[in-house]
Amino acid sequence: MSVAIAVQQRSSGARPSVQELLSRAHDIGRIARDNARATEANRQVSAEIVDRMREAELFKIMQPRAFGGFEYGYEVFVEAVAAIAAGDGSTGWVFSLGAVHQWMIGCYPLEAQQEIWGENPDAISAVSYAPSGKVVAEEGAYRVSGRWSFMSGIDNAQWGILGAIIPFPTGPKPGFLLVPKRDFTIEDDWNPMGLAGTGSKSIVITDAVAPAYRAISFAELLVGNTPGAKINANPIYRQPMLAVVPNCLVSPALGMARGALKSFVEQVSGRTTRGAVAGGNNRMAEFATIQMRVAEATASIDAATLMIHRDLKETLAAVANGGEVDVEMRMRNRLTHSFAVRLLVQAVDAVFTAAGGSALGLDHPVQRFWRDIHAVSSHISLNWDAVSAMYGQHTFGLEPKGQY
Repeated sequence: MSVAIAVQQRSSGARPSVQELLSRAHDIGRIARDNARATEANRQVSAEIVDRMREAELFKIMQPRAFGGFEYGYEVFVEAVAAIAAGDGSTGWVFSLGAVHQWMIGCYPLEAQQEIWGENPDAISAVSYAPSGKVVAEEGAYRVSGRWSFMSGIDNAQWGILGAIIPFPTGPKPGFLLVPKRDFTIEDDWNPMGLAGTGSKSIVITDAVAPAYRAISFAELLVGNTPGAKINANPIYRQPMLAVVPNCLVSPALGMARGALKSFVEQVSGRTTRGAVAGGNNRMAEFATIQMRVAEATASIDAATLMIHRDLKETLAAVANGGEVDVEMRMRNRLTHSFAVRLLVQAVDAVFTAAGGSALGLDHPVQRFWRDIHAVSSHISLNWDAVSAMYGQHTFGLEPKGQY
């Protein structure tokens, strides 16, 4: 479906239009589709494809303009991710995580942004959100050691963003530390059945020192009151983290569902059945069940798309008008993140079960989208039981158990 994207414009300056950037993303999506089997077999997106993304300036969509970025925001980001993921889910996932963390780095103190992008304007990062490792305070710095897992795209990233309990001057709190690639080693432990090409490996740090400006608290991100939000004037940086960042997980699923539906229609169009014993030589497109599965998948994708963009528009409008994103909206957004993925899984399930045995080959896109989107839905941030229960608790005036 066509989505009108609201863009928060800033000062004049040369930057590609939204249409141009999305066109480039679709080009990368086609490359990703042609290389999907190799990406899965290699268990990571190739450096060549990531370099194509850099050359297409797609990692700049969320990057601050002060450091060469475009600051287009989450609506453009979602559609760019979906365009790539429609070619290959793993490639879209890796792009999504690399691109969204440009926004997150834009929330850090100026010194951190200068260190990362002053040295390399094209630098990207991988993240491990769960608090792990050991962090000890030193004079103006933190000493870091430990192991962090599920760092998607780490092979092609220059920095790591690591979740940890950080001993801030005001006391220990959950937060995130920035660590350059030279300070860690990669442990090749990624062998899943879905999203295999994301290279979501672990890293190990023996003993590294991070200056204090490379730390940010989860509490600051949670309400959109970060050091970077005071530097980068665009309201996109004042949005609460959990109201918007989980879209980096939702948007690859959106692309996968779109790609699975397209691949299914291509497969079915002009194809005739062979029949198990009898009834062969009938056009698949003429079966009512096939027609119904296409309709079901289309409606599910459209519903998810509308929900995602509604939330993004309203969230940005709230901060752009000088207001705050209240708990009600944050809860609604978290519900959308989980339910949209549920709808998108439903869409892929519909076409996968109707595709028949010919879609089971490892070269067929539909089976890969099916495995990949089920891997997406297993992410703890999208767990329907947990998120829906949290929303219900809020509705009944109980203390919500979860993150929002």
